[in-house]
Amino acid sequence: MISDTKKKVLEWFAKGRNYYKLMRFKDAQECFAKALKLDPQDGPSSLYFKRCALYVKSPPPDDWDGVFVMTTK
Repeated sequence: MISDTKKKVLEWFAKGRNYYKLMRFKDAQECFAKALKLDPQDGPSSLYFKRCALYVKSPPPDDWDGVFVMTTK
């Protein structure tokens, strides 16, 4: 069974992913931050939070397909 906290984390993550797909990276980052406040160890929220920070600074092209391309190792 999933705890109530984990359910909330999943809800915030899902909202964040929706914003992410729409290229609304600041909104997405806020959702991932809320998920991380509930569960600081949530790996997916942490990963997307960091990706959003990169895209806020340097947005992808308008024809972006949602795929993250690593530029460093």
